[in-house]
Amino acid sequence: MLYDVLIIGTGPAGITAGIYAKRANLKVAMFEKDTPGGQLSKYNEIENYTGAKKVAGYELATMMIDHAYQLDIEVIYDEVTKVEIDGQIKKVVTPSATYETKAVIIASGNVPRRLGVENEDALAMNGISWCAICDGPLYKGRKLVVVGGGNSAVEEAAYLATLATHVTVVQNLDDLTADPKAQDILRSMPNVDFRYGSVVSKFEMENNTLTGVTIQNKNGEKETISAEGVFEYVGLIPVTTFVKDLGITNDWGYVIANEKMETKVPGIYAAGDVTVKQIRQVITAASDGAIAAQNALKYIESWKK
Repeated sequence: MLYDVLIIGTGPAGITAGIYAKRANLKVAMFEKDTPGGQLSKYNEIENYTGAKKVAGYELATMMIDHAYQLDIEVIYDEVTKVEIDGQIKKVVTPSATYETKAVIIASGNVPRRLGVENEDALAMNGISWCAICDGPLYKGRKLVVVGGGNSAVEEAAYLATLATHVTVVQNLDDLTADPKAQDILRSMPNVDFRYGSVVSKFEMENNTLTGVTIQNKNGEKETISAEGVFEYVGLIPVTTFVKDLGITNDWGYVIANEKMETKVPGIYAAGDVTVKQIRQVITAASDGAIAAQNALKYIESWKK
């Protein structure tokens, strides 16, 4: 079977691309290796998506994927391991099958970056988490550490402070970098304190259980903070290893695409957080998806000729 367009990822960019492609009567399918919604499904609250007012991330993600299901868009739950070029045809390879298509839209998003310090791997998902809405309720009434100072870290720390007895925010810079409103909310919470200019040097553990976080400041001074849970928000890594041989990514792994969401390989497009862009937000990802689908349609029309 030859598809018109295959979309890798079911976050806001991928789902929007799928909706636009389906409405253009294209033979389309979307790939998802985990849970539809991407990083959106892991955010506690979204209040800057036009028309949605304030909504939980997983609710908005559910509305999006339900829209796709309502249009009978095919979703293939498998991991894409490689994209190959065979003349005009593109091949999307998974562990179980190879799919052929005229066009590909890469909307695979990002995954959380890890700190790479001692005991992190041993405590991953067992004391250390990257999703407050997923795991926050498990730490109700406990002491927590949040690592990071950007929007994700600050917003999720504020949410966690409603559950925990105390939250310590560890930021490697001299101040937070989140939006002023988010900072104000967090600073107003009585059970939150901050460690600026500090980095995590080790996660302390006993009997495979997290007991604390050792940090080091710019003066080399170390401090161990007692904690029963840690939430890390120190950046994201683009999911693009499956296109590493196509020469369409920059030095950090993000896909380079123009304003039409075109990569330098004809018929391969990219949309959302996986691309080189100024702002990574739900609304810009959805916009990218619509643009990618429309230009893929034009490409497919010329492909037929």
